[in-house]
Amino acid sequence: MRHLPLLMCTAFYGLYSAPTEAADKKNERPNILWLTFEDTSAYEFGCYGNKGVHTPNADSLASRGIQFMNAWSVAPQSSAARSSLITGCYSSTYGMDIHPVPYDTPADIFFPQKLREAGYYCTNNSKTHYNSTTDNKICWDECNNKASYNSSKRGKDQPFFAVFNTVTSHMGRIRTFHTDGRRDYTQEGIYPTLLSLPSYVPDLPEVRSDYAVHLEAVQDVDIWLGLFLKDLKERGLDENTIIFFFSDHGGCVPRGKGYLYESGLRVPLIAYFPPKWQHLANQAPGKEYSLVNFTDLGPTVLSLAGIKPPKQMQGKALYGKFANKEKREMQFALAANQLHHFMPVRAVTDGRFKYIRSYIPYRQFALRNYYQWGMPSNKAWDKLVLGGHNTNPDWGQAFEAHPAEMLFDLEKDAGEVHDLSDVPEYAAILTKMRQALSDHIRTTCDLGFFLPTSRIGHILYDKVRKEKYPLDDLYVLVETVGTATTASLPLLEKAIASSLPEMRFWGVVGYAKLAREKQIGTCPETLLALLQDDNPYIASEAAYAVAYLGKAEEGVSRLITPVLEKDRKIAYSSLECLSLDPNMRDCIRPFLPDLKEAAETLPRLENEDAGLMARGILVNLGEMDINNLHGPEAYQRGLKLNYGRRPIVPLPN
Repeated sequence: MRHLPLLMCTAFYGLYSAPTEAADKKNERPNILWLTFEDTSAYEFGCYGNKGVHTPNADSLASRGIQFMNAWSVAPQSSAARSSLITGCYSSTYGMDIHPVPYDTPADIFFPQKLREAGYYCTNNSKTHYNSTTDNKICWDECNNKASYNSSKRGKDQPFFAVFNTVTSHMGRIRTFHTDGRRDYTQEGIYPTLLSLPSYVPDLPEVRSDYAVHLEAVQDVDIWLGLFLKDLKERGLDENTIIFFFSDHGGCVPRGKGYLYESGLRVPLIAYFPPKWQHLANQAPGKEYSLVNFTDLGPTVLSLAGIKPPKQMQGKALYGKFANKEKREMQFALAANQLHHFMPVRAVTDGRFKYIRSYIPYRQFALRNYYQWGMPSNKAWDKLVLGGHNTNPDWGQAFEAHPAEMLFDLEKDAGEVHDLSDVPEYAAILTKMRQALSDHIRTTCDLGFFLPTSRIGHILYDKVRKEKYPLDDLYVLVETVGTATTASLPLLEKAIASSLPEMRFWGVVGYAKLAREKQIGTCPETLLALLQDDNPYIASEAAYAVAYLGKAEEGVSRLITPVLEKDRKIAYSSLECLSLDPNMRDCIRPFLPDLKEAAETLPRLENEDAGLMARGILVNLGEMDINNLHGPEAYQRGLKLNYGRRPIVPLPN
């Protein structure tokens, strides 16, 4: 197996040596192949500068194709990212930004159907993971674990658009809870002690071990790529197939997946055009530094097939008949909301400067979930910082209340640890980036500020248009509360009395921000009354706010005992934020018996369960060791995971 990459690489070179002919036949169209993989940042491949990994097939593809150096996923979580891929739009436009929960969407937004109408055979093997209840499999000729461009159902000489996705590099590979029993990765040519770690993570054995596991997975992805290159060559499809090879979002090193830093957004993206179809690229192979993101890939596929992208697509075709030659000046992304950790965050870059806007600035990024905190590295980092042993302020930022605005100079600060938002000489740049993001939210009709409860029972995209929802009023409120002062109180007072749940929620956020910063000291009766709001998100956020306004017992009690059991995770999310503030921990301690009961009785190994959140709060309070976060039964499960490895599937059957 160690020598298989070299064999695949040899096959790859053969792919390019085959003679080609000009693509001048009437109505001849290229095949298009998407090879996607998961949870991997650009810097984790050799062709992107990583010297600790062996990726000959990807490196060769990059050398003969177009290697994008500034490609962004739209979101650092898979479902929101894939929703953008399949629509050519920002997932927030259709309310597809909550991970990983599907809601109703318009039925005509999935672009493969247009390829089918134009005569393409479209297959997906087999992951969709689009945040839509609409039957999104219907847009494919085949969508299952047997789907392939080699299907007997594809007509002779019928062009294909085929998608294959491997999970071999998914974070689940290193969600092993501990590092005991892990294999010797030096046998795979990976040396944990020699790996270069990003500056923003602490140099801990668990971090190095997790990184080694992930790089092993990256090497497996490279082998997987080689199998497809070999198959295309053997079947005589190589000279007629355009290949796109890319990850769904950033990687598994802590502060990667789930975060709007470059480590969560910048992805490896390589486009290969065989000589026969090189004219469609309209550029020579090599490194490409322009700003591109996932909204561009759908329009690009349509354009390569000779189909004009529909007007509702927000991305631009990079190549083909309908290529958009306009240079993108700004690049945008969103952090997908989790169902219980509702915290919209947005980002924009011009390639040099990066602006991140957190609309609930008192929430911490390091709110625990089952996936990230199943990684030993995250647990070790957590213990280092919250245990009071941290010696580097940069390593503690994720556990602190997230500022409303951050500005980074990516050229001088690749690790994004030096916030420039308060530096006077960068004020003009800050204003420019802030305005660009504000315009983008309005231009794309961003629905990511609507609560999950507002997306049930209807198509939110249609509802806000049919009922003429006051979107601009909502955006003004959302942009105000994160930087609210006492001058904002009239707006907040009006908002929390609104009949619209989003207005009430964001009004509460403004009060919570002011209360936490001690800009106000008394609790309005209208705010206190929202503890009884029927909407669990509003009630939980109100509980957080009043806890800072002399009503800690009332607020914490509401979070400890939600009205409905199904809303417990929403309440615990606010409680976890409180427990990360050392000044509020004593307000929670009277409720320790309730938390300990929840920690013992609620399910342990259910994905992102309330029991884990209860145990996480106990960790924050110093009542439990982080190593017990998943319970004792997780240890044996971790041993099996550490010993095994994920199969390299799917294959080009």
